[in-house]
Amino acid sequence: MERQGNIRISSENMMPIIKKWLYSEKTIFLREIVANAADAITKRKKLVTMGEAEDAEYKIVVTTDEAAGTLSVEDNGVGMTEEEVEKYITQIAFSGAADFLEKYEKAGGDGIIGHFGLGFYSAYMVSDDIEIFTKSCMGDTKAVRWESDGESTYTIGDAEKETAGTKVVMHLAEEEKEFLSEGRIRELLAKYCSFMPYDIYLNPKGEDDKPVNTPAPLYIKQPKDCTDEEYRTFYRETFADYQEPLFWIHLNMDYPFRLKGILYFPKVKKQVELERGQVKLYCNQVYVADNIKEVIPEFLMLLNGVIDCPDIPLNVSRSFLQNDRQVQKIAGHIVKKVADKLIELFKNDRSRFETCWEDLATFVKFGCIKDDSFYQKVKEIIIYKNLSGEYRPLESFFGEEVSNEEAEKGTEPQAVYYVSDLDKQAQYVKMFKDAGLDAVVCDTYIDPHFISYIEYKNPKRVRFLRIDADVAGALKEEGEEDSAVKELFESVLKERKVSVKCEKLKDPTVPAIVNVSEFMRRMSEMNSFYRMDGMPEDLTLVVNTANANVLALKDAEDAARKMGVEYIYFLALMSYRPLTPEEHGEFSAAAGELLAKYLEKK
Repeated sequence: MERQGNIRISSENMMPIIKKWLYSEKTIFLREIVANAADAITKRKKLVTMGEAEDAEYKIVVTTDEAAGTLSVEDNGVGMTEEEVEKYITQIAFSGAADFLEKYEKAGGDGIIGHFGLGFYSAYMVSDDIEIFTKSCMGDTKAVRWESDGESTYTIGDAEKETAGTKVVMHLAEEEKEFLSEGRIRELLAKYCSFMPYDIYLNPKGEDDKPVNTPAPLYIKQPKDCTDEEYRTFYRETFADYQEPLFWIHLNMDYPFRLKGILYFPKVKKQVELERGQVKLYCNQVYVADNIKEVIPEFLMLLNGVIDCPDIPLNVSRSFLQNDRQVQKIAGHIVKKVADKLIELFKNDRSRFETCWEDLATFVKFGCIKDDSFYQKVKEIIIYKNLSGEYRPLESFFGEEVSNEEAEKGTEPQAVYYVSDLDKQAQYVKMFKDAGLDAVVCDTYIDPHFISYIEYKNPKRVRFLRIDADVAGALKEEGEEDSAVKELFESVLKERKVSVKCEKLKDPTVPAIVNVSEFMRRMSEMNSFYRMDGMPEDLTLVVNTANANVLALKDAEDAARKMGVEYIYFLALMSYRPLTPEEHGEFSAAAGELLAKYLEKK
């Protein structure tokens, strides 16, 4: 006998809110309904262990019926009596999982996200009408049919159903017929249900059917039971990346919280931008979301991975985390495990660490900038190449910490020179090598930000100068400045935006080099990064008074002196940066005049 009733909710406006605003995207309805089916099986299995129900071969069956316009999800789990349907479906303010766990907590019940309730009502985002056929596995009870169009009324009565479990039949709205496509449902099951703990079948046809999910994914196994090939296969299948990962971390702990998962360090595909990875978050093998920042710190989102944590406090839609100190502890633990893995590799397999560093460097540097605790853990394993192409720990380039007393006396922290482009700064590199000096090679786009961060963290130990920012002491000889040469260059170049300085360099083959203020250059680069007006170039032309051609200019004719100074200026400028079209024209003219003078003398 059927009877009708009103759905008891706290507000008559609740249903429209559930249907339109509770979930971030409507496709989540399938996850909710299938997850409810998995929860129902878990509950039946618990009752079996307590001797209160019979065992079964558990499975979930998803069926599309284009002719009927329905999408069905059926399980052989715990099922419901009419009283339970009233409670868990009609009175949606109750939590089935909370009630179940309270009743069976002494039996060691596992954490379950939810029973029916608000999760079930997500199906109304795509349905005009929903039917439930259910039969409890507890004792000799009648099967029940429940139906509602999602407004305020429902119908409930007896049903024809022989086996225990629940079948949810969704009569899809006209505009939601895409969910009648087997291909579309297969796609959504792969996204939301790929690791659910029970076999899921889509439109089964016979004994040869295979489940569309993997009920026992690799990450739930003990690390000692997993092979390298299994890790690589899991990576390829989960992330569709056919480049082998560098290495991985298998997370497996039960205290003080439960956490399982695998994080993979992928090879870097591009240097010019940070590529976002995909860290999938699960709760008891039920997909929650990708890249949830409360659990996965921003810099770890450059990795690929799967994390399953039953202890994360989810709200009713399963997609958003509640603010909770436990979440912070979980995030902190994940950061620690990543740092520990890097340190272990650095100490135990240095050659492999160095081989992987080109791919790891951006991730590690970004992580340090974003997370001070991560920096404190890994700062001693941050490595850079020197001018010989050998990796050295960055801190080995630093000087000792300057005390407050020394700082008050004007003692400067160690100047560490760096190269940002080995080709463009080749002349400076050669001079450094010839003088027995070394420098750090900072040739990735994140390095300008990172060295500023390192200076901020070590203000009394280090200051970074690009190799063209200053003339290092070991590059020059002691001696007084040649005032005649200085005056000559200043007079010829007075219209140009350049300061002139004379030094006797150890390399007599170089007539002049350009230096640029480190501070002004960084400010200009920062303005450019934020698309602001650039700073004017603060260039200094360092004229080498050990160069024979420079000295010869003092006794040359006026015209030759002017052309020689201009020519040397442009040669030095080209070693610093490409010439502008206007400068290139001026340089060509100066070079032509010098050549003409030379041929004239011949």
